Amino acid sequence: MLQAPAFQNRRIAHVDMDAFYASVELLRRPDLKDRPVAIGGHGNPDSRGVVTTATYAARKYGIRSGMPLRKAAQLCRDCVFLPVDFDSYRHYSRRFKAALAAVEPHMEDRGIDEVYVDLSARSEDSVSLGMAMKKSIFEATALTCSVGIAPNKLLAKISSDLDKPDGLSLITADEVQSRIWPLAASRINGIGPKASERLQGIGIETIGQLAAASPSLLQKHFGTTYSRWLLLVSHGIDNRPVITESEPKSRSRETTFEQDLHPRHDLVAIRSLVRELAAQVAADLARGGYGARTVGIKIRYDDFTRVTRDLSLSRPTSAPAEIQQAALSCLERLAMRRRIRLLGVKASNLDRASELAPQLF
Repeated sequence: MLQAPAFQNRRIAHVDMDAFYASVELLRRPDLKDRPVAIGGHGNPDSRGVVTTATYAARKYGIRSGMPLRKAAQLCRDCVFLPVDFDSYRHYSRRFKAALAAVEPHMEDRGIDEVYVDLSARSEDSVSLGMAMKKSIFEATALTCSVGIAPNKLLAKISSDLDKPDGLSLITADEVQSRIWPLAASRINGIGPKASERLQGIGIETIGQLAAASPSLLQKHFGTTYSRWLLLVSHGIDNRPVITESEPKSRSRETTFEQDLHPRHDLVAIRSLVRELAAQVAADLARGGYGARTVGIKIRYDDFTRVTRDLSLSRPTSAPAEIQQAALSCLERLAMRRRIRLLGVKASNLDRASELAPQLF
């Protein structure tokens, strides 16, 4: 039997900045508003780099994160390509989080462009709180965000994606069947393209169909642990707390590809993405005032098997070039022969380092 969700008096918001990197770029290039724009690598569509993010206008052409820049250029000849500028993105990230903290400081940082906020102790209604958070962020950054408010983190994240961009969506516990179950199973964070394809292969396309699926059927195709998780999340069950003041054990960034990459054909793009993810990890370390003694990579293949490789460093660092080189060294130690569906870079064994503080500014 599934355990009933602990909805009691919980009210969690997921705040997700709209096409964050692209939106920051449009602040500097308002002439590109409403035009298809893709951010990635050095901004050269003839290179082997990958798309980091794209404007909503570009997404209409099928351009997605993780896609090779050359393919994006083929999908949309009028697309404008811009290089990534992590200094600017970190600057606006700090500003939007400071503005959000002024409304409610009980929040969990989930990366450069998203945050969970625990509103459980607030007396105001959810619409008023959601509008206050959006207003504070826009006044501080001139950027829009989408906010989802629900009884837990799982539903809040789904909710924030229901009315993008610049949306505010509320989901209550008794609306799981009416509003969540009709959605595609892929709307659940953690169900990627390959898992969606396997679910469709056994006749499961929606979250509701997943909730009604036989546990034995799911276990046969996904194993015990993942099938158990699939059933829990399909019923809207998620008891994870919003974690605020905890010392991190690691920093990581990862991406799941919409189409699996094959090392034989996409090795240059894979290396480019490793460098990009490593740069993001380095930025996260510097922003938090940490240095990492260990850098590693994680790969999940198309058959859901996972492999990792780690490298110990002589001293803690948050320098992008050092994190990138270590991650690439880990990549070289892998005999990649199968298609890759997920790639990640992780920094661990973190040390507080006061000398890293100047890199925050």
